[in-house]
Amino acid sequence: MKHTQGRIVVKVPLLHKNEYMMENGQVLSIERQYNNLNRRETQPVNAWVISAENMPEGAEILIGHNATHDTFKITNHDQLSGGVIAGKIEYFAIPEDQAFLWRIGQGQWQPIKGYATGLRVFKPYDGPLVGIEAKQIKNVLYVTSGDLKGKICQTVRAADYELVFNDFDRREHRIIRFRHYEDGIELNGREDELTCIRHDLTKELKAGRLLIGLATSDAKPLKELAHA
Repeated sequence: MKHTQGRIVVKVPLLHKNEYMMENGQVLSIERQYNNLNRRETQPVNAWVISAENMPEGAEILIGHNATHDTFKITNHDQLSGGVIAGKIEYFAIPEDQAFLWRIGQGQWQPIKGYATGLRVFKPYDGPLVGIEAKQIKNVLYVTSGDLKGKICQTVRAADYELVFNDFDRREHRIIRFRHYEDGIELNGREDELTCIRHDLTKELKAGRLLIGLATSDAKPLKELAHA
């Protein structure tokens, strides 16, 4: 199969996200779809490249949770093997802007052009009470990739799209991605989701007065995160 302009041909194991590996190596099945209406958490997002313009064949990519809609499904391919059918592996020709991160093997995830990764920013409670959680600072992200790596930036509303995926350890992992164009050239008419650099918050973070993470449960000072 060969991609056409603006598309990426991928194969998607539809049940991959439902696998969970125990400490003893036993793999269990988590039936996510039956009690959860959050499609980011239930729909498959791990895919492998068959044909693309700027990515090698076999690269693993993380795609949008709606990218495996029947609209993009390839149905006129050659007869599939029994193993492929049993594993519920399907083929899709997805739009390029529905692919966010890529890697080879077990390498580090790299943002695809037009995207970057980040962490949420939290302000710790500074008062006499015990057990008060840190409060998230809305519409800002600490950038972890690209030209603004290491800086806190202001964002448009709801910019921190959190990908929920299974990693090679067959455990659930999460990465925040947002749109950012390092060359300033917007793609598909979609705006850059960073609006400005927050030097004031970056200074506070470096001084240890702010925390960064995916949620309050894992938020840490920058110094601790760097050595984690």
